[in-house]
Amino acid sequence: MAEIKSTMEMVLARAARMEAEEGGEDLMAEDQVKDGMRAGAAYMRDEKTDLLAALDGCPSEARGHFIKGVAEALLRNINLPREGESLDIAGQAMNGLTLVGRNHQDLLPVFGDLTKILDQYRKHCEQLKEQLEANFAQMMPQLEAAMAQKTGQHMKLQPSQHPKYQEELHKAMDELNGQYGRAIDQHKQMIVQILTSMV
Repeated sequence: MAEIKSTMEMVLARAARMEAEEGGEDLMAEDQVKDGMRAGAAYMRDEKTDLLAALDGCPSEARGHFIKGVAEALLRNINLPREGESLDIAGQAMNGLTLVGRNHQDLLPVFGDLTKILDQYRKHCEQLKEQLEANFAQMMPQLEAAMAQKTGQHMKLQPSQHPKYQEELHKAMDELNGQYGRAIDQHKQMIVQILTSMV
């Protein structure tokens, strides 16, 4: 009986050691992801971070985790531009991903497509607003006449002042954001797949 107990103790002790080793590997992986995220964030803040040197400084078994962290930080900066925003931030993020991907031949076409999508989105937003303003401009004389009748003063109103303008704009922008957002998310997934396949 003592022999069975000691065998059981040995099995449990070995299982505990293996679990501790796996836990250590998980912690190392998590640390490398965090290090990658910090390096990516520093790169985006223009802190003269050398992403390639940081990547080369990683132990080979941890590089995949580091790349995952960098990619996560940089991909957060590739978004639909708000009105008046330039595409410089997205471009900087793509440059960082190109560095980490070591100019992988499959990345460049994805970045080209992403740049086109972002530029097309901005143009589409401008066209949508122009079209909406043109539609509401036709209704403005009636609204101005009604306001003049109520107040006794003649006012020149802008199409954006029409009560339904903002509602229509938000509805159209939500649809546009959904459509272009899905396209960007698909490209981000492609980038992650390419980067993780390199490791």
